[in-house]
Amino acid sequence: MPAPMTADSDAARAIEPVLHPGGLALLDSLPPYDEQDVLRRSAALRAAGHSPELVSAVLTQSRLRARAAEKFGEFADSMLFTPDGLEQATRLPVAALHARRFQRAGVASVTDLGCGIGGDAMALAGLGLEVQAVDRDPVAVAVALLNLRSFPTATARQGTAEDHDPSASEGLWMDPARRVTSRGAGRRLHDPEDYSPPLSLVLDLARRLGADGDLGPLGAKLGPGIDRSALPAGTEVQWLSWHGQVLEATLWCGPLAGAGVHSSALVVDRGGAHRLERDETGIDDPVPGALGEHLYEPDGAVIRAGLIGRLAEDLGARTVDPTIAYLTADRRIDTPFARGYAVRDVMPFGIKRLITYLREHRLGVLEIKKRGTAVEPEELRRKLRPRRFGTGSATLILTRIDGEQSVIVASPHRDLPAEDLP
Repeated sequence: MPAPMTADSDAARAIEPVLHPGGLALLDSLPPYDEQDVLRRSAALRAAGHSPELVSAVLTQSRLRARAAEKFGEFADSMLFTPDGLEQATRLPVAALHARRFQRAGVASVTDLGCGIGGDAMALAGLGLEVQAVDRDPVAVAVALLNLRSFPTATARQGTAEDHDPSASEGLWMDPARRVTSRGAGRRLHDPEDYSPPLSLVLDLARRLGADGDLGPLGAKLGPGIDRSALPAGTEVQWLSWHGQVLEATLWCGPLAGAGVHSSALVVDRGGAHRLERDETGIDDPVPGALGEHLYEPDGAVIRAGLIGRLAEDLGARTVDPTIAYLTADRRIDTPFARGYAVRDVMPFGIKRLITYLREHRLGVLEIKKRGTAVEPEELRRKLRPRRFGTGSATLILTRIDGEQSVIVASPHRDLPAEDLP
């Protein structure tokens, strides 16, 4: 177990009682967290002779473990967390995808520089790699040490990116801080030079890790809004979508980058992980054309990776408007890289016209989507009050078609068997 910390901070004081003998055992003895039972549980623990500080610490950790199950599954039940560390931590299945890059490249040892609570280090060590987890925050180091206790190839220590010697391991993994807290509120940083450490230091470490002018095996998690043109040639940037939500962009350097790959999208859904990629030349954006019998909404990772042209080519599709990332085609092709819809009708946008249409077709259960329009779906829903029209369902897609504000009435492919579609 990690030694008690000497850091004087609210985070340290909140977690230190759990690190003392008996603290972790008490935490592990608690039943599953129940918000409605907190007061009774707190009173019972105090009545049993436990200090108020320890009771507060173990109940806080119990609550964080319950929240962490979404990211860490059953591993959360034996881990420690800080609130910020949990929010910033990589989901364990995503961390495993990162770790496999290093394993496939033959990298045997990795420094997780800026390890936080140690989630990525756990995934790396789980594949048998030798891992040094490093963080400037002593609280994070103490938490990471405990979370890595079951992995004999992993250690954790205090240190900084600025002072790190790249020769300490064969590879580097970095997750720069991309948020700042001001007056109790968090704010995302969009300029990579405002990251901690900044992107320039990340790239400098990649160069120092490499040889003969080549970048070494470094991976770094960046914000999904990163501009690909800000990153050097010869690297791969991969945007990752997790069940429809774009979580991150990851910079892969040296042997960790796909050969000749400029950017890629990794879409993770119930069917697994699906990859789409492009080289330096890329594929031109599709030309606009008439609305077909099917509409495709590309995944956000595909859009950010600049892969609309590649996806359109695979689908035999065109755009409905040169400025809108909706694709259309005359036949259905199921793809993990876009949500597909069968087009039922299309009309110019207008509240009265739309109300009349919904009433005539008895459509009262609506999914409303938008792209390229100022109309807000929930505001439109309040104006339509669709429940009064019936129990039929449809998806309303608010967008521009050849520059005109339009409404497409559609049915998701997922709701219709293939034989019912053109």
